[in-house]
Amino acid sequence: MMNKLKGKKVLITAGAQGIGESITEHLIEAGANVAIHYFSSANRAEELCEMAHSRGLKAVAVQGDLTIEDAAKRVVSQSAEALDGLDILINNAGSLVARRRLADIDPGFWNKVMDINMSSMLYVTRAAEPYLIQNQCSSIVNLASLAGRKGGHAGSLAYATSKGAILTFTRALSSELGGQGVRVNAVAPGLILGTDFHNTHTTKESAAKTVAGIPIQRAGNAADVARAVLYLASEYDGFITGATLDINGGSYNM
Repeated sequence: MMNKLKGKKVLITAGAQGIGESITEHLIEAGANVAIHYFSSANRAEELCEMAHSRGLKAVAVQGDLTIEDAAKRVVSQSAEALDGLDILINNAGSLVARRRLADIDPGFWNKVMDINMSSMLYVTRAAEPYLIQNQCSSIVNLASLAGRKGGHAGSLAYATSKGAILTFTRALSSELGGQGVRVNAVAPGLILGTDFHNTHTTKESAAKTVAGIPIQRAGNAADVARAVLYLASEYDGFITGATLDINGGSYNM
């Protein structure tokens, strides 16, 4: 896997925090050149660039609000310019925003969640497509969620719906881009502790209850997800496309 990623040109959205940060670190360790998109984590993005540069790799940090299509286009074009192309796209940006039940979901909240999780992915992927199809083989990995499979915990209606849409987006896009040499897959993480996401939106009591129902009796961590993402990304010339890899310790399987 490491040899396959060496020298590859990768754009990671929200690549300087949480799961995205771990993905970026693992890609750098594998010898990939990285474009690290961030919204507000400027300092960490620059530190990751320094980590890459110290290993003789290309790296650039690019800020942008991906819910705005022109900004998403700029992030992609600046990334491709800095890396001299793109081989792999990791669509990691997303957020639950807040927990709200059906009666409390107003149009503004609904649209915000959909824009952050789904519209941003559409904009970035559409902007990246011309670069990706220039290669004989390219790879896209989308970050979905176990919530997209099961519906999530209370207050996750909008988030779970958007993540379910990513599962379908992945399958549809794999069919559309397969003939152009682009594989498209997703990962669906379950409870991943130690990230701002769960530190903000998951109580200790809820986490403990969830862990009790996980067959391997532990929560996941960001590195668990990063390794799976790198596997799918590295198999850019493989036979896996349109698939979703579940990362949940056995709490859900199909």
